[in-house]
Amino acid sequence: MASSLLASARTHKMLLPFLLIMVLLVLVAVFAPLIAPHDPASQNLMARLKAPGFESRGNFYLLGTDEIGRDILSRVIYGARVSLLVAFSSVILSGVVGTLLGVIASTRRGWVETLIMRAADIVLSVPALLLAIISVAIIGPSLTNVVVVLALTRWPRYARVAYGQTLSLSSAAFVRLAQFSGVSQPRIILRHILPNIAGALIVVATLEFGLMVLFEASLSFLGLGVQPPTASWGSMLAVGKNYVAQAWWIATIPGLCLFLLVLSVNVIGDHFRDRIETGHR
Repeated sequence: MASSLLASARTHKMLLPFLLIMVLLVLVAVFAPLIAPHDPASQNLMARLKAPGFESRGNFYLLGTDEIGRDILSRVIYGARVSLLVAFSSVILSGVVGTLLGVIASTRRGWVETLIMRAADIVLSVPALLLAIISVAIIGPSLTNVVVVLALTRWPRYARVAYGQTLSLSSAAFVRLAQFSGVSQPRIILRHILPNIAGALIVVATLEFGLMVLFEASLSFLGLGVQPPTASWGSMLAVGKNYVAQAWWIATIPGLCLFLLVLSVNVIGDHFRDRIETGHR
């Protein structure tokens, strides 16, 4: 008992920095208009490619400027808003669609089950990023289109988990008892199935969140994501790669933010997964 409590304390202590990073980035994204020192789209050609700590005419650029004199700090702050908004929206949308289809497939069975699960297999057979690139290239790049495309390329992950978990619960005693008592199928799903599969779905969502951040950055890097002048970490990396030798901060700072965000989300997701697996033993 003492050893388990000690291990739990150590785990929480290791998890705390990543939780703080995640909370900090969320707060930065939410309060971006209040925190950003400059307009992220404001240009100043007289202050282009200036190193961190540059000051001009009373304007201080803590993290330097880009190729057309825009403040890197302000663009990183607003870029956090874009990355988190796309990730949250796509995870919620894909989670709802995938969970709904997975539960339907496991409860209806027959041709409905075959149709849904084979569709999931087809989507999973194509690399997700490649499918997202093709889809966005066809329907056009925009914030809304990126969210929709990412959601529609990742729903099979949730569908498979929901399908397997629901099938395993269908033979559980409390579900059988509810069926024998005359409880309707929708009520059984809402009251007994979904609460018991929520933990596994949350783990998938936390792990998918990091992928959504990377996918959004990749699409923006290729010019298929959020369009200029809207700030995005991916588009900043795309610009920064052309100035690595003379202005390393343009690509390094948004790249570091991406690294910290994805690492924090993955560590938190692994922690949730371990807790759920431990609870099921």
